[in-house]
Amino acid sequence: MTWLNTALARIEADYQRSADTHLIPLPLPAFASHGIDLYLKDESTHPTGSLKHRLARSLFLYALCNGWLHEGSTVVESSSGSTAVSEAYFARLLGLPFIAVMPRSTSPEKIAQIEFYGGRCHLVDSASAVYDEARALAQQTGGHYMDQFTYAERATDWRGNNNIAQSMFSQMARERFPVPSWVVVGAGTGGTSATIGRFVRYQRHTTQVCVADPEGSVFGDYHRTGDARLTGPGSKIEGIGRPRVEASFIRTLVDRMLTVRNVDSIAAMQLLTEVLGRKVGPSTGTNFVGMLQLACEMRHRGEQGSVLSLLCDAGERYLGNYFDDAWVAQHMGDCAPSRARLQSQINCNP
Repeated sequence: MTWLNTALARIEADYQRSADTHLIPLPLPAFASHGIDLYLKDESTHPTGSLKHRLARSLFLYALCNGWLHEGSTVVESSSGSTAVSEAYFARLLGLPFIAVMPRSTSPEKIAQIEFYGGRCHLVDSASAVYDEARALAQQTGGHYMDQFTYAERATDWRGNNNIAQSMFSQMARERFPVPSWVVVGAGTGGTSATIGRFVRYQRHTTQVCVADPEGSVFGDYHRTGDARLTGPGSKIEGIGRPRVEASFIRTLVDRMLTVRNVDSIAAMQLLTEVLGRKVGPSTGTNFVGMLQLACEMRHRGEQGSVLSLLCDAGERYLGNYFDDAWVAQHMGDCAPSRARLQSQINCNP
């Protein structure tokens, strides 16, 4: 119990050293003049630079309190990068070895961050291969497979305890429309949409939850059909979308799914970078596409209210791919038509 108590105390002390993340109002006058306000909660300011810092903390506490992690345990995780960065941070905090199993296409910046925290990166050829490889590595090392895709929705206390939903609604309390009409999120594990969906029901808010899902992901079809056996090619937007239905994605907690084309995600990432004067990651671009569509629909119906989403991580993690014009042209295609259309939406042009 001595090691366990020390481990829990270190995580709690780390939490006490961290302030909450900021809520950023988007300066979009064309929407504001019609009574529609848009906001991003900036999760890039966590110590490990992304929304996944919250998840990693919860997963470690869950594993520790369940008796799954012990002194010297090797921690293994399957990830598209950001969760692995955050878990590597917490593994180092506890003095535990860490192995991240990730697709070979993961951005070099994320790989470098994992190695900075002392983690080891085990790269595989496709996103669908990460699960079995991580499970096998955990067995070989006598370690523990964290399995974020199964445990994300249950490791977080969705009723409150300063989870992301409670933080968002508390920060909105003094805004013009304090209870958002919509909260827009992406889904990698599905844990964030589950936490927010449960919280708004528990608090009896009228807010609806929309998941903006990149093309290639199976979540949209699963939401529509309920068929958990679905598989697909997976997503080209790092961090969101999956080639299979994940246990943490609870379809009944999502009010609406929007499928977002890759070129739209990249174009929105570029435009939002210009609006904010700072680089944002591609999954934030996907969120922004969903926000704009919902805000335009509200304007068309003459509705007023707020739309809230997440700035998941900073664009500096993607300088070698999503912010490289040649890479985008090769892997995503021509984003110029999407930029023009999205800019028209930002300007509220009919």
